[in-house]
Amino acid sequence: MEKKRKKKLKLKKKNFLIFLICIILIIISINYGLTILTKPNTKKNKTIQKTQKEIKLNQLENINKKLDYFNEEYIDRYLAYKKKNKNLPIKQIILDVNIGIDNDYYTHTKKTKNLNKSFILVNKYYYLPSEYIPNNLEKIDEKYARAGMRLVNYAKEAFEKLAEDAKKEDLSIIIMSSYRSYQYQLNLYNRYKNEDGIKKADTYSARAGYSEHQTGLAFDVYNDKEDYTNFDKTKEFIWMQKNAYKYGFILRFPEDKVKQTGYEYEPWHYRYVGKEIASYIHKHKICFEEYYVQKIEKT
Repeated sequence: MEKKRKKKLKLKKKNFLIFLICIILIIISINYGLTILTKPNTKKNKTIQKTQKEIKLNQLENINKKLDYFNEEYIDRYLAYKKKNKNLPIKQIILDVNIGIDNDYYTHTKKTKNLNKSFILVNKYYYLPSEYIPNNLEKIDEKYARAGMRLVNYAKEAFEKLAEDAKKEDLSIIIMSSYRSYQYQLNLYNRYKNEDGIKKADTYSARAGYSEHQTGLAFDVYNDKEDYTNFDKTKEFIWMQKNAYKYGFILRFPEDKVKQTGYEYEPWHYRYVGKEIASYIHKHKICFEEYYVQKIEKT
């Protein structure tokens, strides 16, 4: 009898253990099922995101496959700019947004890179520190400039060669303004601002820190006969159009690139960038901003 009772007790314990195991398995199964139900479908989300991205790229004519300077972070900016400029070629949309002109001038500004380099960019989005003074400034020979004019030595040498070669053809190309300090530009801009107001002054004068003249690579010229504002009506201007790039210089603010440069057409304002870059800009009829975002910005 005792043996039978022990056997029955043992069976009960076994059944209870089996029951307990079943309960635990059921709980685990329920928790696992809830986890599956509540866990985001990453693969599905990625597919949706990819589809949305593909739709946007299609709207941009899949130009990303053709341009190595296409920036995926700017996709929404490209689309917004495209909407406002429906007749603009897609390549120009990419260039303009990369330059930054989908934002107002003097907004989203950043300190410029490549200090003391011939390919430094200074404009209404890239500024120089107030204390910046370029290395190796040298006085320009007064045969080719007003007294006291200075440029970075390699730009100075290139200009003197240009001016001397022009002189051989009875042409006079004289620098009337070259390197300007931050303080000089501050005083100049404030004068223009007081005379014409900020809006007008910003079309033809740079704010302090945003002037290329502070790089020691930019200058204004005239022919010592006509006012500098009439430089594009002179033989010297025609010669510069044909030859400036051969010495490493570009017309910095072309007539057809006002939007990209942010400045009115200035036929008297030139900038040293080196022969290779100047030749490329001359050949492709672009401005320095366009060259910069294509060739320099991502390097």
